[in-house]
Amino acid sequence: MIPRLETERLFLRPFAPGDVESFADFYASEASRFVGGPEDRVSTWKRVAGYAGCWMLRGYGKFVVEDKSTGRPIGIVGPTYPEGWPEPEIGWTILPEFQGRGYAREAAVRAIDFAYGELGWTTAISAIFPGNQQSFRLAERLGARHEGSTEIRPYGDLEIYRHLPPREFRSRFGGLS
Repeated sequence: MIPRLETERLFLRPFAPGDVESFADFYASEASRFVGGPEDRVSTWKRVAGYAGCWMLRGYGKFVVEDKSTGRPIGIVGPTYPEGWPEPEIGWTILPEFQGRGYAREAAVRAIDFAYGELGWTTAISAIFPGNQQSFRLAERLGARHEGSTEIRPYGDLEIYRHLPPREFRSRFGGLS
C-alpha cells in the first residue's frame, strides 16, 4: 500500500489517472529541461506510469505533491532508484507557478524523513542537471554536500549531492517517521 504523507501545507500522495493532465504542459515546456524534458504527452504518460510502477518494483517511489488548501497537484517528490542510477535518490520537481514558496523544501524534508524513517535508508543522493541553480540551492538548504558529477545515461553528467545521514538529518530537521 502506498502511504499518504502530510506536512503543514502539503499532502504527498500516490499518483492518480488525472495526474498526467496536471503535468503534461510542464513536461512539454522548456521549463522541464532540468528533469529530462521537454517531452510529448505520450512520454509524460510513460513517465508518470513509471513513477507509479516504481512502487510495485521497489516498494517505494515518488509522490505527487498536493497543496492542501486547493487540492491542486503542484509537483513531484520522493525516493527513487531508477535503473542506471548510482544509488537511491531523493528527487523533486515543483511546477514553475508554485516555485519560490518553500514547497520544494517542505516536501523534500518529508520525503527524506520517509526514506530514512520508514524505508530504513542510511544515505541518499540527489542527481541534479548542470545549471539547475534552484535545485543546487535546495540541496544545500537540506544540508546536502556536493560530491562531484557522474554520467547517468541518457542524461549525461549530473551533479551529485549527498544528503545528511539520518542522525544529522534528525538533529537539523526533527524526528524521523
